[in-house]
Amino acid sequence: MKRLFVLLVGLSLAVGTTLASAGDCAIHYNRTACKGQEAVSYLKCNGEKECTKSSEAASVAACQELAVKACANDRLDITKSKIITAVFDGKAIKSASGKDDFCIDYAKKSAEFNQCPEDKK
Repeated sequence: MKRLFVLLVGLSLAVGTTLASAGDCAIHYNRTACKGQEAVSYLKCNGEKECTKSSEAASVAACQELAVKACANDRLDITKSKIITAVFDGKAIKSASGKDDFCIDYAKKSAEFNQCPEDKK
């Protein structure tokens, strides 16, 4: 009985450790700026058009969620659009619909992309 208890405790610790460990979620941003707004649009990537930012994610699904959230654009007259790709633990992942660019599936894409002043003429 004691052996069974020790075995169960050891197994639960092993499973708990596996479930608690997070993986690396690298989100790659590629912005397209509104005309004349490149400097401001690219500030979030230290002045570059593209950059990668890493954070922890518990799973591929969690990394996918972070990638879709990265598509959000509240600077409508500064950033025209984004292409967001992601890598989880060194492996490229796709959106829920199987696309490389997570912004293709972004629910607010039509309201938040292509809203630059020059797009409204």
